[in-house]
Amino acid sequence: MSGNEFRFFLSCDINLPVTFRIEKLEGKLLTPKLSDSDNVDSTAEEKKPELYVESTLYIDGAPFGLSMRTRLESRGPSFCWNELITLSTKYRDLTANSQLAFTVWDVSCGKGEGLIGGATIHLFNMKKQLKTGKHKLRLWPGKEADGSINTTTPGKVPKEERGELERLEKLVNKYERGQIQRVDWLDRLTFKAMEKIKESENSQNGSSHLYLVIDFCSFEHRVVFQESGANFLLPSPIASTNELVTVYDPEVGKINPSEHKQLKLARSLNRGIIDRDLKPNERQLLWKFRFSLMSEKRALTKFLRCVEWSDVQEAKQALELMHKWESIDLCDALELLSPVFESEEVRAYAVSVLERADDEELQCYLLQLVQALRFERSDKSRLSHFLVQRNVELASFLRWFVAVELHDPAYAKRFYCTYEILEESMLKLGAGASGDEYGFKLWQSLVRQTELTAQLCSIMRDVRNVRGGTQKKIEKLRHLLSGLLSELTYFDEPIRSPLAPDLLITGIIPSESSIFKSALHPLRLAFRTANGGCCKIIFKKGDDLRQDQLVVQMVSLMDRLLKLENLDLHLTPYRVLATGHDEGMLEFIPSKPLAQIISEHRSIVSYLQKFHPDENGPFGVTSTCLETFIKSCAGYSVITYILGIGDRHLDNLLLRDDGRLFHVDFGFILGRDPKPFPPPMKLCKEMVEAMGGAESQYYTRFKSYCCEAYNILRKSSNLILNLFHLMAGSNIPDIASDPEKGILKLQEKFRLDLDDEECIHFFQDLINESVSALFPQMVETIHRWAQYWR
Repeated sequence: MSGNEFRFFLSCDINLPVTFRIEKLEGKLLTPKLSDSDNVDSTAEEKKPELYVESTLYIDGAPFGLSMRTRLESRGPSFCWNELITLSTKYRDLTANSQLAFTVWDVSCGKGEGLIGGATIHLFNMKKQLKTGKHKLRLWPGKEADGSINTTTPGKVPKEERGELERLEKLVNKYERGQIQRVDWLDRLTFKAMEKIKESENSQNGSSHLYLVIDFCSFEHRVVFQESGANFLLPSPIASTNELVTVYDPEVGKINPSEHKQLKLARSLNRGIIDRDLKPNERQLLWKFRFSLMSEKRALTKFLRCVEWSDVQEAKQALELMHKWESIDLCDALELLSPVFESEEVRAYAVSVLERADDEELQCYLLQLVQALRFERSDKSRLSHFLVQRNVELASFLRWFVAVELHDPAYAKRFYCTYEILEESMLKLGAGASGDEYGFKLWQSLVRQTELTAQLCSIMRDVRNVRGGTQKKIEKLRHLLSGLLSELTYFDEPIRSPLAPDLLITGIIPSESSIFKSALHPLRLAFRTANGGCCKIIFKKGDDLRQDQLVVQMVSLMDRLLKLENLDLHLTPYRVLATGHDEGMLEFIPSKPLAQIISEHRSIVSYLQKFHPDENGPFGVTSTCLETFIKSCAGYSVITYILGIGDRHLDNLLLRDDGRLFHVDFGFILGRDPKPFPPPMKLCKEMVEAMGGAESQYYTRFKSYCCEAYNILRKSSNLILNLFHLMAGSNIPDIASDPEKGILKLQEKFRLDLDDEECIHFFQDLINESVSALFPQMVETIHRWAQYWR
C-alpha cells in the first residue's frame, strides 16, 4: 500500500457489538459525596471503599439499551477492574452523536451508594472516525455522567488545562495503536523518563483529579462513520403477484453502436503508423485470460505479478483463484517468497507448498529461506514457524544461519524472534517430563557449539600473538590444547558437529591439530567422534565466509541436480559454515593445490601416476582415475562459468588423490575479478595437458560432459535465479553491492534465448576460445587471457 492511500471501514458495515475495556481509576480518592436518601453512621468513613463503574450508551442524547456494571473493586488506591464490557448495541447502529457515560459508585457507605463522579466520551471524533486505544477521562466529582448532546460532564481535559503529561499520554496512545515505530531500547528509556515526569508533575501540582482509563478496541483499518440506509438501487416490485411480465425491447438483435464504433476505431487502417510500435500488454493479457491459465501451474507466479493489489476486489479474486490453481512446484514457491510479493496470503500459500519438501531438499534452500524472513510482514510469520518444525540437523543449521544475521541492526529483532521460536520449539520436543529433558539436552548440545567456537577464537588470538614461524605457533596450539584448555581434549558431553550435526564429536586431538601457513593462521583441528573415528575441520577468524558458504551451497545443489539426471561429475561440495560475520568453519578435504603439484611433480599426470599407476592405461594412469579427473574438471568449469567465479589461480585449484579436482576460496563471484581481462572459462593449461592436449579424445570427452552439464543446469535456471533473488537483501559483499546487476549477469549466463542444440555450439565455442588463450596464438585478446594465469 502506498503512503498516499487511506484504507478504512464504514461503521454501517460492522456487524459487531460495541466493546471496550474499563481498566482502572487513577488519582487520589477523596471522601465520596452521598445522595440525600442515604443514612450513613459515623463509622462509614473508616470503611474501605468498594467501587464499581456503571456505563450507559447514549444515542443523540437519549439512553440506548441497558446500563452495564463492572464488578466491585476494593483494592486501592489504584482501583483496577480491567474488565471487558460488551454492549448489546452494534457499531452499525451508532450515530455520529453517540456517547458513552461512565459513573463511578462506592457501595461501602451503608445502605445507599456514594457517588464518586462521572464523565462522558464521544465514540466518534471530529473527523467522524471511531475512537480507538486508551483514553483517560477526568471525572466530575459528585456528578452522575450526563449523556445529553451538550453534556455537562465531558471527560476530555480542556485545552487550556493540558500540560506536558497529557501530551505524552496522547503519544503513548498512538504508540500502542502502532502509529509510532517501536525501537525497544529507546522505548524503555522513554517510558522511564515519562514515569519521572509523571511523578514530578503530580508532586508539584498536588492534583486531586480522578481519571478513569478506558481502552476501546482497534480494527485493522480506521472506522469512518456512515449511516446505514435503504439501498436505492433495488427496483420496486411491479406487482404483488408472481406472474412473469413481458417487456418489449425494440433494440434486441440490433448492433450495439458503441461496441461497433470501438471495433472500427481499433481496426482502422489509418492506425498503421501508430500500431507499428505497439506491443501486447502482458499484465492485461494475463488478467484477461486468468481463468484459462489456471491449469498451467507455471503461470501462477506471472499471474500474481500482474495483480493490482491496491484494488481490494481484484486482490480478493486473485487470492480465490490462487487456491484453485494447479499446484505449483517448489521453485515457483520460492519465487513467491521474494520481496516482490508482499501479500501475507500469497506468502503463506508459498509456505504450504514448501511443506511438501523432504528434509534433504529443504536443506538445499535453507540459507535462502532464512534470508526470506527479511521480506515477511511480521516477526512471527508462518515462514518462521515452518522453519523450526524440521529435524535436528536442519535446526542446527537454522540456528547458525539466524545467529549470524543478529549482527544486522535493521533486522536483528526479527531474527532474534525466530531464534526464540526455534528455542521454544526445541525445548518442547517429546512429551512429559522425560520429553522436556530430552528437548533441553538437545538444545544445550546446539548451544555448546557456540561455546566451542568462542574458545577456538580465543585460541587463535593467543596463537597469533606468538612470535616466530608457523612451527612455533603449532607448538603453542598443541600446548594450549594439552594444558590450559585441556577440557577441549575431552568434552564433558558430546557436542553435535556444527558442520555435520548428525555427527557427535567428543574432543580435539592435539597431536593431529595444526595451523596453515597464511596471513590469518587458520586452525586445522582433528576431532574425535563418538563412533571412534576422526573428523578434521578448518577454523578461520578474520575472514567473512558467508560468500563461500553460498557458493558451496550452489555447488552442492547443482551436484544434486546433475545426479538426478544420472550425471555424476565427481564434484567435492565440502561443507562451509559461517559462525559469525568474520569467522567460520570449513570441512578439511585431504588434497594439494595445483601449484604445489606442478612444483613437486612437474605435471598433473605424474602426480596421478604416483597414486593410480597403470602401464596399460591412458598416460600411465588408470582409466577410472583419469575419467574422474575429466568429469570433475568439466563440472567445475561449467559451475564457475555460471556463477562468474573470479580470482582463479593454481593455489585455489586443489586435486585429491583419487583424481577429483575442486575449487576453493570464492572471494569474487557474479563476474567480479581482481585481475583484468578474465577468460570466460576458468580452465588452466595444466588441466588441458593432463587430458592429452586440445586434440585428444579425452579432451573431446571433457567438452561433451561440459555441454551436457550446462544444458541440465539450464533446465533448473528458474530455481537457481529464485534462490539468488532471495539473497538480494543479504550482506554478502558481491550481492549487496548491486543485487539487480548481479542477478542479471547470472541470468545472462544461462542463455535462455537458445535451445539445447544451439547451446551446445555456444558452449563449445566458449571452451575453444578459452583454451586457445592458453597456447601460443598471437592475438591481442587471447594474449591478455593467457596473462590471467601467470
